[in-house]
Amino acid sequence: MDKKTPHATETAVTLIADGRRLEGTLALPASAAGVVLFAHGSGSSRASPRNRYVARELNAAGIGTLLFDLLTADEDRDYATRFDIALLTSRLLAATDWIAEEPAAANLSVGYFGASTGAAAALAAAADRGAAIRAVVSRGGRPDLAGADALARVRAPTLLVVGGHDTQVIELNRLAYARLACEKSLRIVPGATHLFEEPGTLEQVAALGCAWFRQWLTEAPPPA
Repeated sequence: MDKKTPHATETAVTLIADGRRLEGTLALPASAAGVVLFAHGSGSSRASPRNRYVARELNAAGIGTLLFDLLTADEDRDYATRFDIALLTSRLLAATDWIAEEPAAANLSVGYFGASTGAAAALAAAADRGAAIRAVVSRGGRPDLAGADALARVRAPTLLVVGGHDTQVIELNRLAYARLACEKSLRIVPGATHLFEEPGTLEQVAALGCAWFRQWLTEAPPPA
């Protein structure tokens, strides 16, 4: 059922991947500048309050969003499956194929927003799809889990956002950043921990993400 919000029309959707039903919410503002597919982190889902907040801010900025479950409820009970980057990547690629066939979004530029392990899936999927993916944003992500080969093949402009107090993840992001050969930026949010729960920190993530997607979703694809 479609539901109108102040900034977008939301539609509950079902994706099929590997024979599994994955539930999601597609939100499209009028004259959307593009659509961003969210890849949530371990133990999370399309209901992640942090991703939902960022999605609302993107919608307010005129950018569509697709929040969906990378795993079924049964799969998510298996701790190892939560960290199966190849599986998470395949689910994100299935969602990318789905959005390309969805009439309301088929002609929109596509970006990825990944959190935690979802950031690795976003970058691995971007490496797979090349210029078809226009931009990637990672929030408190583990881009290093995408692997050196995938990171080197990413063509989409990539923004890595990490909390200033998330020291171990900062170092992992710096290692991944060094392997990226695309347009890139690494931003540290002062005072933030891994989940950006401190006052004002998630707002900074949303502002950075909106600016990045507004810039790159409307740009011409990067050269090969």
